[in-house]
Amino acid sequence: MNLSVNLGRLKLKNPVMTASGTFGYGDEYSEFVDLDKLGAIVVKGLSLHPKQGNPVPRIVETPAGMLNAIGLQNIGVDKFISEKLPFLRKLDTKVIVNFFGDTVNEYVKTAEKLSSVKGIHALEMNISCPNKQVGWIIFGTDPRVTYKVVKAVRKATGLTLIVKLSPNVTDISLMAKVAEDAGADAISVINTLTGMAIDIKKKRPKLANITGGLSGPAVKPVAVRMVWECHKVVRIPIIGMGGITSAEDAIEFILAGASAVAVGTANFINPKATIDIIEGIKSFMSAEGIKSLKELIGAVRC
Repeated sequence: MNLSVNLGRLKLKNPVMTASGTFGYGDEYSEFVDLDKLGAIVVKGLSLHPKQGNPVPRIVETPAGMLNAIGLQNIGVDKFISEKLPFLRKLDTKVIVNFFGDTVNEYVKTAEKLSSVKGIHALEMNISCPNKQVGWIIFGTDPRVTYKVVKAVRKATGLTLIVKLSPNVTDISLMAKVAEDAGADAISVINTLTGMAIDIKKKRPKLANITGGLSGPAVKPVAVRMVWECHKVVRIPIIGMGGITSAEDAIEFILAGASAVAVGTANFINPKATIDIIEGIKSFMSAEGIKSLKELIGAVRC
């Protein structure tokens, strides 16, 4: 059977990727997971300069999920290139680097640096993190600003460009079309939903940042619906994500229109979740007599 999929010019051996922010820079999971079996590794989000992130507490467990307000803590693009990329270059899988900026110029400069080195196969623009202030909400929810920043980065890189969309919008299909029109090769749908948890005894928010990003199984129905909506309006591939913990979950996203899927919160519960999902997809295809994964993409009957 053929599990390979295409994200623009980028070909993956199978549709299962890791979600940025849940798999470190790849090496952290290497003793638990055969990284070469993955369709792609998406590393923790990078900025032009290192960031310390938000004060603690930064993670709170919620029913069927979790809230996080890490604040995009990362080592910065230069240290990533010198210290983390050499390990990733040795792998027989695709490497996708998630990145962000506080200004259009920061996005462009970061993309240029990442595009100037070997070993990176695609870039994922994060314009959608709900717990980062100073412009993030504007970047992720204003169509005009989204078009401007994606267009600028498109001119700055020749790599496959993926735009990670925010679910915290009125019409995500509009944002998907804007990203496509600005030059995106693919879109990631969805990032976390903005949420909040309160300690009823202390009468204070449980997160130091007050609000954070909700992920895990609780968001899956919303994410599947948004993938389906985006698939109806764009021609570029969609990477579906949000609460995927099993092969059945992944197949739901693919039927809704996703060409690939990214596994996030499940990695914290089961470090081998990605491998289990790949094997589960194979078993499903075998049982159903499906020879190519492409037969499943967008095949839901509505």
